[in-house]
Amino acid sequence: MLATQNSVEISRELTHRLVLARRQSDALFRIVREDSLYERPIPQRHRIVFYIGHLEAFDWNLLADRVFALKSAQPEFDRLFAFGIDPVGGGLPSDVPSDWPALEHVRDYVNQSRTALDKKLTAGDLGPDSHADGGFPLRTLLHVAIEHRLMHLETLAYMLHQLPHHRKFPQADPPAPSASLLPSRMISIPADSVTLGLPRDSESFGWDNEYTAYTVEVPAFEIDQFKVTNQEYLEFINAGGYETRAFWNDEDWNWKTAQGISHPIFWRREDDQWFCRTMFNEIPLPPDWPVYVSHAEAQAFALWAGKSLPTEEQWQRAAQGTSLDPDSQSGNFDFQRWDPIPVTAVAQAQSVFGVHGMAGNGWEWTSTHFNPFPGFEPFPFYRGYSADFFDGKHFVMKGGSARTAACMLRPSFRNWFQPHYQYVYAGFRCVSR
Repeated sequence: MLATQNSVEISRELTHRLVLARRQSDALFRIVREDSLYERPIPQRHRIVFYIGHLEAFDWNLLADRVFALKSAQPEFDRLFAFGIDPVGGGLPSDVPSDWPALEHVRDYVNQSRTALDKKLTAGDLGPDSHADGGFPLRTLLHVAIEHRLMHLETLAYMLHQLPHHRKFPQADPPAPSASLLPSRMISIPADSVTLGLPRDSESFGWDNEYTAYTVEVPAFEIDQFKVTNQEYLEFINAGGYETRAFWNDEDWNWKTAQGISHPIFWRREDDQWFCRTMFNEIPLPPDWPVYVSHAEAQAFALWAGKSLPTEEQWQRAAQGTSLDPDSQSGNFDFQRWDPIPVTAVAQAQSVFGVHGMAGNGWEWTSTHFNPFPGFEPFPFYRGYSADFFDGKHFVMKGGSARTAACMLRPSFRNWFQPHYQYVYAGFRCVSR
């Protein structure tokens, strides 16, 4: 009887979390003015309207037939909205707004898909441990649906950040916490082992690339106490960092030169003053915010500073014991804010070694290519989620941003992007060479 009761509670909890995630995604689309939903703020991505349909198509394609034996009323939309675009490889998309369905038809698809799934999810016919085709329990598939949507809440924020301000309805951030003026220094991390990933028998949810857990030895090293700030990065720019060939590898130099890149994409210079583009405004460059740059730019800074980017295992070791409680003011994450806060603003958000701000306020680039852990097995229902990116062209990021859901701040979670993608809310810190 108790097992049955727990099963019902788990099903209700996961269904409730999915509903809450939907509300969050609906609210995010509402910040865009309706006449701008067919815009493409980032050239490498789909138009905004695609993502309105994509979130529902993903859930439908994941659950409808596999779990509930439901037949689609609009299979053409299931296919149209199934897949996004990876910014690596191929040319830029060339579609025009008229190539996409009318907004009213997309919204009808969203409502019909949700209604059909919810009728089954709330019927109580299947418990969370009921197995879908392929042997995976329903709870795993629901976790996938929830976290997929929460991931898009963040990646859509990157995209909407590039949308002109007049095309959005402004939203206010809560007051930023006060920041102490602390000198930047490096923290010594003693040699020890660190475990990456999740054990295969873990009761916690993880994506396929988080398995299987393994332990590595990490020699002693030093790491920056704080993320690199705008002010520190400005020193790199003023020292000619973007013009000095020695700080860039061949691919990064050719990319930077071909694109005419001379500063972070969130920055703009007018006369002798730098400004920062926030989600809903443009403000004088805050010197104590973390800088957001591509991997190529972060690596160039590190070489200029006589340091390097940390490996994934170094980052994991330095982050040991970092608080991840979204209710304790322990960091800038879980959709609390749209924009960063000063890197010294949350004194209690530090690891056992005294390394600050490793949860939220900006992802952190590592020097580690996104590769599978030993024992990796792709999810059979989503084979391309990780495996399509094991190509030597993507780097691991750790930590989370202001727009990262709390559930994805688990130590095993791995994010990744290619080195020339500037739009992500990603900063970095350096280690001694």
